[in-house]
Amino acid sequence: MIHFREELDEMQSRLLEMAGLVESAIHQSVAALVHRDEQSAKEVLWKEALINQKDIEIDEYATRLLALYQPMARDMRFLTAVIKINGDLERMGDLAVNITQRALSLMRDPPVRPLIDIPQMANLAEEMVRKSLDALVKRDEELARSVLVSDDEVDRLRDAVYKELVAFMQEQSTTIPRAVDLMFIAHNLERIADHATNIAEDVLFLVKGIDVRHHAEVREQTALAKP
Repeated sequence: MIHFREELDEMQSRLLEMAGLVESAIHQSVAALVHRDEQSAKEVLWKEALINQKDIEIDEYATRLLALYQPMARDMRFLTAVIKINGDLERMGDLAVNITQRALSLMRDPPVRPLIDIPQMANLAEEMVRKSLDALVKRDEELARSVLVSDDEVDRLRDAVYKELVAFMQEQSTTIPRAVDLMFIAHNLERIADHATNIAEDVLFLVKGIDVRHHAEVREQTALAKP
């Protein structure tokens, strides 16, 4: 059993190592956009293959532990959460690459205008990723719930970006390709926030054994309250 605990600790260490790569890739993708920094863009593209390799290794490790030890209760929830969080992290890495590719495209032309709410949206999405992973390490229910609350603000900023860019395209049709790139970047940031929310939901399931996806927790409480 001691050996199994050591394996679980190693599993979490590997997951957090991958998370560090993904957090860095997200930050550098935004830096490439905001600062028109080609070197940051190259760093993101270089890290993609490493993130993908880590994704495969972690899945194989978690699957082996499930088969070898057949864990129960909280240990089972932990390994299940690891597999799901690993998938969310890999997808975030892909989204960072998408942002980087759009940033590289935008570097070839003059800026459309100041980046509206995109930097604020990026900062909030990065904070959600960091908090969700901190919640995993600390098994912190309140920190995980704070991530769920932030998701609504990211959605609001995305809608504001879309609205302003559409108005800008209507005023100056020559800016349409660049404005579309910015819309896709906003969409990718919103998806990163969604994946951070998924991780926070998995942490709540790990810590409390409750399912909060699609407001399942609220539905369950309502059902229990009925006479």
